[in-house]
Amino acid sequence: MPDHDMEKYYRARAPEYEQIYYRDVPERRRELTDEASRLEELVTGRSVLELACGTGYWTQIVSRSAASITASDLSVEMLAEAEKKAYGIPVDFVPADMFEHNFGQQKFDVVALGFWFSHQPRQKFDRLFEVLKTPLKKGGLIWMIDNNPPAEGPTIETAGLDEFGNNYKRRFLDSGEQYTILKNYFSKTELEAALSPFLAVKSLIHNKYYWSVVLKTLGN
Repeated sequence: MPDHDMEKYYRARAPEYEQIYYRDVPERRRELTDEASRLEELVTGRSVLELACGTGYWTQIVSRSAASITASDLSVEMLAEAEKKAYGIPVDFVPADMFEHNFGQQKFDVVALGFWFSHQPRQKFDRLFEVLKTPLKKGGLIWMIDNNPPAEGPTIETAGLDEFGNNYKRRFLDSGEQYTILKNYFSKTELEAALSPFLAVKSLIHNKYYWSVVLKTLGN
């Protein structure tokens, strides 16, 4: 089931969400641009399922080279923003809870997940990885990107930790409205340890602002 505080936050934030991609920090933008190039190459000629697609920022990049795209999000407000964009190929947008919807089995070459792993409770990683693996064809890949801790100011912004070590932080909308959401951060070593029980790491980039990873099922 979704975290309803998180769900409310992202529904409310949809119109202003993409501000995160255009902050006036050249190194931050460079990391995103480099990752966009890697993602475009990764999905070339492949069928892609994007989960938690949000406003379609990464969907648009995938559409430059992919053969087909199914993009899904729980928030209809986010999907409404995504549907305003122009794409290189048609995109099948699906409003759905990734943990409840059946996307089929062994159907896609790549499953993409942008900026969601940090919102997944640590004690439920096994459930998330099952969701990511099930739609993959044999030899398929999983791509993820997410935030590193803020580079300026406190090392980790926190409103408290729970019994499982999940970090919570306060987020503010442009209106000043405040939400407290789950947001975990990982060092490279911590990330490798979190992923290795479930999937094989094909590549891992851990930069100043963002990390990204390409995963494959164990044994492939």
